[in-house]
Amino acid sequence: MDINLKQNFIEKFRTYFGEETDFPITFWYSNNQIQEEEIKPKNWMCIIGQLNRIRKGESLSFSSDSVSCAGGKAYCGFADFMPGLADYLSTGEERYLKNKDIAQEVINQFPVYDAPGKYISFKRWDQLSEEDNPEVVIFFAKPDVLSGLFTLANFDQTDVQTAIAPFSSGCGSIITFPYQEIDKENPKAILGMFDPSARPFVTENILSLAIPMKKMEVMLANMDESFLATDQWQKVRKRIIR
Repeated sequence: MDINLKQNFIEKFRTYFGEETDFPITFWYSNNQIQEEEIKPKNWMCIIGQLNRIRKGESLSFSSDSVSCAGGKAYCGFADFMPGLADYLSTGEERYLKNKDIAQEVINQFPVYDAPGKYISFKRWDQLSEEDNPEVVIFFAKPDVLSGLFTLANFDQTDVQTAIAPFSSGCGSIITFPYQEIDKENPKAILGMFDPSARPFVTENILSLAIPMKKMEVMLANMDESFLATDQWQKVRKRIIR
């Protein structure tokens, strides 16, 4: 991680979004674990709930053994999607899709990939060190903050679909879908945390925006010449800091 870039973001983020606004968290894949002991839950565990620890400043790595939720394991790239998922999403426990056929068509569009490392590691932005290699930046934010980030993501783009909200689980929206964007010429930002199953693990007025690091660097470079420097944004900023 370029430490100058890290510090530049901190200074500008504080300037335009306020001193109390939460820093984003980041993730990357590698074969190295951050903490000394591997996380091995005895019972079912949602990775979204564990990310609250990251948001508070703890840094953690997760392996296939650390993610007990079958869906979370697949969305992290550690396994295939479980048999019977179409039933589970439709006529089963969740009932998020009308029927099994619709559910299967949706599942067929989910990105499937193999994690390129043994661990997926998470750190809050201000905790990053020179040895880290963040690939995706994830904001958990209120609507006013998301308004600024969403608009900034579109600042230098002609595509009106620069920020998208694909149907997904909570972990899919912050891990799987943004990870598919990291090597694209014009990566998209992913709005998420609409999943009702994930909602209990975040507060009621919070959604997410996951941004590939490549795009985040461009957004940072655009901040000073964008709407963030206008009086109009200052009206929103005042509400954010209240």
